[in-house]
Amino acid sequence: MYKDKQEICAGNHRIALAGDFSEKWLLAGKVIRPHGLRGLLRIWSYAVSRETFLNSGTVLLKSGSGEPFEYRLESVEPYKKFFLMKLQGLNSIEEAEKLRNAAVFVRKDSLKDKGEDEYYWHELLGMSVYLDTGKFLGKIEHILPTGSNDIYIIVRQESRGELLIPAIHDVVKEIDPENKKMIISEMEGLFDLNEA
Repeated sequence: MYKDKQEICAGNHRIALAGDFSEKWLLAGKVIRPHGLRGLLRIWSYAVSRETFLNSGTVLLKSGSGEPFEYRLESVEPYKKFFLMKLQGLNSIEEAEKLRNAAVFVRKDSLKDKGEDEYYWHELLGMSVYLDTGKFLGKIEHILPTGSNDIYIIVRQESRGELLIPAIHDVVKEIDPENKKMIISEMEGLFDLNEA
């Protein structure tokens, strides 16, 4: 399943994965750019905390249509609204530059157990959203973190537009991850704001 790719970068710190990796890996961020001269990466994280990366121990990086490579994680530190990530064997700005815009994945089996009424983004993306009246609104295409609560961006079926739905208990009434279905109630003014 694994094949060695040492010709790309010296050392055995990264491994190319053959086949489909989506069963074992979860998208957790994106490399924005190198940071400094010693191979640090500035990461835009979709995860709440650095422990998501640290618990994984390794990360998978995938640039464009290229093959994904697994790296051993040395450190992850918060920096402004990003994380600074150090990967084993990545020691120069030139090596780090090759990973600009790469998607960052963590091991699914390293994710901590969720509490009741907590969901990982990968469980919500693509979920069908219905009003409590039964009307189909669309599917969750993106999730926007805002600090206080997430915003679900729903691509509308009928009007080709988007709805922005706050992830709060007053709006989201039921989430059924097995059937990929969410039921929301219409909060006063919610759709008026989305129409503007």
